[in-house]
Amino acid sequence: MQYRYLGRSGLMVSRVCLGTMAFGMKDWGCNQDVATKMVGKFVEGGGNFIDTADIYSTGVSEEMVGKAIEGHNRDALVIATKVWFRMNPAPTARGLSRKHIMEAADASLRRLGTDYIDLYQVHGYDYFTPLDETMRALDDLVRAGKVRYLGCSNYYAWQIVKANAIADQAQLTRFVSGQHMYNLVRRDIEREILPACADQGMSMLSWSPLASGFLSGRYKRDEALPEGSRISFRKNIDIPRYFNDTGFALVDAVKVVADETGKTPSQVALAWLLHDRRVAAVLIGPRHVEHMEENLVVGDWNLTDEQHEQLSNIVTFPHGYPLDWIDLSWPNIAGGEEFEPPHYRHVRDRR
Repeated sequence: MQYRYLGRSGLMVSRVCLGTMAFGMKDWGCNQDVATKMVGKFVEGGGNFIDTADIYSTGVSEEMVGKAIEGHNRDALVIATKVWFRMNPAPTARGLSRKHIMEAADASLRRLGTDYIDLYQVHGYDYFTPLDETMRALDDLVRAGKVRYLGCSNYYAWQIVKANAIADQAQLTRFVSGQHMYNLVRRDIEREILPACADQGMSMLSWSPLASGFLSGRYKRDEALPEGSRISFRKNIDIPRYFNDTGFALVDAVKVVADETGKTPSQVALAWLLHDRRVAAVLIGPRHVEHMEENLVVGDWNLTDEQHEQLSNIVTFPHGYPLDWIDLSWPNIAGGEEFEPPHYRHVRDRR
C-alpha cells in the first residue's frame, strides 16, 4: 500500500480508503461479521483510512466501524466521519449550527467507541447557518481534542475558498480535504472544485469512484439490471447519473485497458483517479470481502501516462469558459521560464 499526505497536513492516509456506506444498509449492505472481516483484511493489506458518516444507516455504520476496529491499533488508523444530515425529527437535529455540530460529534464518538475523530467532515453546505458559526464550532472541536482534522464534502469551489478564508482571518482550523463525487463518467469537479482544492492546499477524496459499480462492467446496454445489484436498489439515483452513451463508451474503453494490463475494469477505473496526485484517496464501498481485496490492488499499482491519457480522451470533456479563453491566451503569459511555479500546477494539470 502506498500513502499520500492529506492536503497540507502531516497526516498520511492510504490511497485506498474503506468507505462504509454499505455497513448495515438494508438490501444491498453487509452485516457486522462481514464488516469486521473486511476491516481486518483492509488493515492487513496496509489500509489505514476508514470513512463513515452519522447518516449511514442512521448511525449503524458508525457503530459497526467501532466494533470492527476493536483489537486493532486505534492510533494507527485514520477514522473519518461526517455531520450535516437530519438525524431525528427534532428541528435542531440537522445542518451545521453550533448546537447540532457539538451534539453530532459527541454522538459519533459514542457510536464509534473512540475518544477522537481523525477527520471530521461537513457532509454538505448549510445555507441557513452563518459559515463563521460553523467554522468556529468545528475549530472548538479540534481545540477540545475531539477532532484532529477538518474536511468538507459536496461544496462548491466558492464555498471551499470562503470557508478557509474565514478560518484564516479568525485563526481557526482550515479544511484539509474535500470529498466529492468523481469518476471517469462524472468529471464535473475538474472545472472548478478540484482546482480550488489544489489552490487551498486540500486533497480530494473521491466518492463513488466506480460510479456505484457501473465502471466494473457488470451492467450491459439494453439489459435488465442484475438482481440484487446496488444500482437495482438505487435506480432513481444512479441510472440518470451513469446510464447513457457516454457512460457505456467509457466502460468499453476501461475493459480494453483491463485486458491489456491483466487487471479488472474496477482496478483500472480506480487507478485512473489515482494518477492525479491531487486525489489523496479513492473511497471504495464494497459489501463483500472479495470486492474489497480486488480494489486494494490499486494501493500499489498505477496506470502509465499513456493509459491515463487514453481513457481521459475517449469522451470529450469540455471544461468550457474560461479555460478555452486561457488556452487561447496562454502563450501571452507563458514561455521562457525554466519551470512553472508550483502554485500554478493546478492550472497546468487542467490544460
